[in-house]
Amino acid sequence: MSTYDVAVIGSGPGGYVAAIRCAQLGMKTAIIEKYSTLGGTCLNVGCIPSKALLDSSHHFEDAIKHFEDHGIEIPGEVKLNLEKMMDRKSSVVQQTCDGVKFLMDKNKIDVYEGVGSFEDKTHIKIEGEGDAKTIEAKKIIIATGSKPASLPFIELDKERVITSTEALKLKEVPKHMIVIGGGVIGLELGQVYRRLGAEVTVVEYLDRIIPTMDSALSKELQKVLKKQGIKFHVSTKVKSVERNGDEITIKADDKKDKEIEIKGDYCLVSVGRKPFTNGLNADAAGVELDDKGRVKVNEHLQTNVDNIYAIGDVVRGAMLAHKAEEEGTMVAELIAGQKPHIDYNLIPGVVYTWPEVASVGKTEEQLKEMGVKYKEGKFPMRALGRSRASGDIDGLIKILADEKTDEVLGVHMIGARTADLIAEAVTAMEFRASAEDIARMSHAHPTYAEAVKEAALAATENRALHI
Repeated sequence: MSTYDVAVIGSGPGGYVAAIRCAQLGMKTAIIEKYSTLGGTCLNVGCIPSKALLDSSHHFEDAIKHFEDHGIEIPGEVKLNLEKMMDRKSSVVQQTCDGVKFLMDKNKIDVYEGVGSFEDKTHIKIEGEGDAKTIEAKKIIIATGSKPASLPFIELDKERVITSTEALKLKEVPKHMIVIGGGVIGLELGQVYRRLGAEVTVVEYLDRIIPTMDSALSKELQKVLKKQGIKFHVSTKVKSVERNGDEITIKADDKKDKEIEIKGDYCLVSVGRKPFTNGLNADAAGVELDDKGRVKVNEHLQTNVDNIYAIGDVVRGAMLAHKAEEEGTMVAELIAGQKPHIDYNLIPGVVYTWPEVASVGKTEEQLKEMGVKYKEGKFPMRALGRSRASGDIDGLIKILADEKTDEVLGVHMIGARTADLIAEAVTAMEFRASAEDIARMSHAHPTYAEAVKEAALAATENRALHI
């Protein structure tokens, strides 16, 4: 029987990063993955393929709608080759997954393919295509991630009534895609197919899209996406989803409790994700789950069994790849006797639509609920020279700072490249910067980042220079 210092169950961003950090710290490490490729949901059927399709569809839309504005003329009709677009996406996924395999080899991490299940607190049975085997590990990290959630009355046939996994490999562009759920995944994939020519209708139970983010971002993103042709039904409760041949019929109650009916040829169910522990056999190790199926952990991500930890989507908190990576690193360092920490308030959230949406820290609604007195600085992207040069004038930057101390409490962005810009806000807030600190930093001109400086100026005695 092979023995290890650490075994990691699951090879998503949390799991493989945990394994790498353990190996870097001198521990003999194994990683167990039930699929034939490493990388988990994020690399295989999540972040990476969806971004590949978002970028490809963005190029397609630019060629049709915007190239002419730039003096670029294309003879003949711009045509979509969906099969080739999907092939490129698959190639990006394969390269990325192969990269993880390279990192496992480089760091001398043993990779086991199969379903890992506990026999007891230190032994894991691995069942794959061949004979089952058992390994022993002093410490074990559960990183089994999450799966798409659904609604109890919806039958997912994975052909016409689909999850994000199937939406990433459609063989045709839908005529009318109905998206149930106005969160990150539904909006991103909805925009992909809208750009490719589908009619898209988003149905959201709550009163606004991206409901966990600041309401200013929800309002601006919905306005922009409506302009792009996406239709919205918010405050709408779906009651039934029925398929008849190639037609999907959705019945729902709107905000006035009036029944509405929407027909399409595809329905993307995008109502969040749920922790995945199937096959883990957690009971055998004595590991406790909570009422939502998540692995219970303490502030050190340690389960009730002292040598077993859990990270990422399978524990409480935001289901984000970068949050899982930070947790994987933290657990590895804790096992090694170090004293790392994570400030969960400073884990940014991003929506990769175009314009992109990004947020970190407290929203205005949260500050009001907490009774914190704050001041606000806003700056529209359309006031930037860089935005006008690229034609990306939608969006805004919003900075919330403490009324007395001027410490930045939250930064909320929608616009070009805000997925990258948010790192500036995270860095500033990690060092407890004031709005004035950001306002006094030189930002290169012309850049989208100037909007961050201007929003900070606006929060500092309303000193924005360019509005």
